[in-house]
Amino acid sequence: MTGVEFSIGSLSLVAAIMFVIGLHLMRAPSTARRGNGVSAIGMGVAVVSAAVFSLVDADNPWGWIALTLGLIAGGLFGVFRARRVPMTEIPQLVSVFNAVGGGAAATVALADYVLHLRASTLPPVTSIPLVLDVLIGSVTLSGSLIAAGKLQGIIPGKPIRFPGARAINVIVVFTALAAGALVTLSTHNLVLMLVVLIAALAFGVLMVLPIGGADAPVIVSLLNALTGLAVAMAGFAIDNQALIIAGALVGAAGTILTLQMAKAMNRPVVSIILGGFGTGDSVSTSRGIADDLTDIRQVSVDDVAIQLAYARHVLIVPGYGLAAAQAQHEVAELATLLTAHGVDVKYAIHPVAGRMPGHMNVLLAEANVPYTQMLQLDEANAAFDTCDIALVVGANDVCNPVARRPGNAVSGMPILDVDRAASVVVLKRSMSTGYAGIPNPLFTDAKTGMFFADAKKGLADIIVATKEYVAA
Repeated sequence: MTGVEFSIGSLSLVAAIMFVIGLHLMRAPSTARRGNGVSAIGMGVAVVSAAVFSLVDADNPWGWIALTLGLIAGGLFGVFRARRVPMTEIPQLVSVFNAVGGGAAATVALADYVLHLRASTLPPVTSIPLVLDVLIGSVTLSGSLIAAGKLQGIIPGKPIRFPGARAINVIVVFTALAAGALVTLSTHNLVLMLVVLIAALAFGVLMVLPIGGADAPVIVSLLNALTGLAVAMAGFAIDNQALIIAGALVGAAGTILTLQMAKAMNRPVVSIILGGFGTGDSVSTSRGIADDLTDIRQVSVDDVAIQLAYARHVLIVPGYGLAAAQAQHEVAELATLLTAHGVDVKYAIHPVAGRMPGHMNVLLAEANVPYTQMLQLDEANAAFDTCDIALVVGANDVCNPVARRPGNAVSGMPILDVDRAASVVVLKRSMSTGYAGIPNPLFTDAKTGMFFADAKKGLADIIVATKEYVAA
C-alpha cells in the first residue's frame, strides 16, 4: 500500500465516522442542525479525498479537467440552489437530491461494468453489486424525478392510473430481474445491462405515478432509502469503504423512517407503493358528514385574539397550509407575543404533516422556534386535555376525527386529538378537503371556530389584534 492509498483510506475512515456521528446527532431536533453540519463536513472530506486519489491516478489531463469541472459545477449549483429554495419546495429539492444520488450510483456501476468488458469473466462478487446498483439506482432516479414533478405540480399530484398498469408493472419487474440474473450468470453482455437499466427506469416511473399526494412523505423517505442502497452497492462495486458506509447508513435510516411514516399513517408500505391514497373517492365516506360541513361557525380576528390573549395553554397545530403560505415567521411571532404575556404555547407536530418527514420541524426551526416548544404526537395528544385553545393552521387530515371510525381512507391513522381541546380555531382558506379527499367533522364541531384567510395574512391580522388585548 502506497502512502497516498493509506492517506485516502484514513480520510475515508474519518468521513465514515463523521457520518455516524452526524446521523446520531440528527435523532433530536435540538442537535439535528449540528448533525447535518458534521455530516456535510464528512461528505466534503470524502469527496475531496476521492477526487485527489482520482487525479493522482489519472492517466490523461481529461480526467483532471472532468473532475475539476464537476467539483466546481456541482458545488456551486448545490450551494446556490439550496440557499434560494423556499421552504415549500424543500420536499421537491430532497426528491431531486435522491434522483441525483441514485443516478450517480447507477452511472458508476455502468462505467465500471464497461471497464470490465475486457475481462473474459466477471465474478459474482463483482457482477451482483453492479447489477443491483444499476437496478436500484435507476428506480430511484426516475421515481424521484416523478415524485419531484408531482410535488412541484408539473405532474398531477393525484394517483395516475391507466388500463393494464399492474400487468405492465409485473412484466417490467420480471424483465429487469431476469436480465439482471443473466448478466450475473453469463459473460459480459452490455445489451442485457442496458435492458436492466431501461426496465428499472420504467418501473420507477410506473411505481410513483399511482401514488397520491397524501403518501408523499412516505414515498420521499422510501426513495431516500433506495438512494442509500444504490450508493452502498456502488461502494461494493468499486471497493470504496466511504460509499459503503454512507450508503448503508442512509439506506438503514431511510428504511426505518419509511416504516415509521407508514405506521403514522396506519398503512403498510406495500399499500403505499400500490398507490391509491389521496384519491378522494372513498366509498365509505358518510354523506351525513359532508352535509354537516354546511353548519359551521365563523369567527372574526377579534374573536380569535380575545381567546388567545386570555388563554393559559395554547397548542398550535401546523400543516402544509402554513408551509404553502410561508407563514412560519408569523406563527413564531404570535407564539413569542403570547409567551411574553404569560401564555404557555406549544406546537403539536404530526409525523406526516406537510409533504415530507420532519417538514414542520424544519419549517419552525427556520423561524427559530425553540425545540422545547415542539411536541411530537403522543406528547401533544396528552397536552390537548389541558389546552384552552388549539389553533390549527393549514392542517386537515392529521387532525381529522374520522380516522377513529372504520371504513374510510384514513381509518386507524394516528391523529392529533385537537377535538379534545376546550376550544378550537381553524385558520384555513376554504372548506376544501385534505389529500385524503374526505371531509373533516372537526370543522363543524360546536367548539370550533373557522377563521377563513391565507395563513400568512390571517396570522398577521391575529398578531395585530392580539397586541391590543395583551397591552390592555
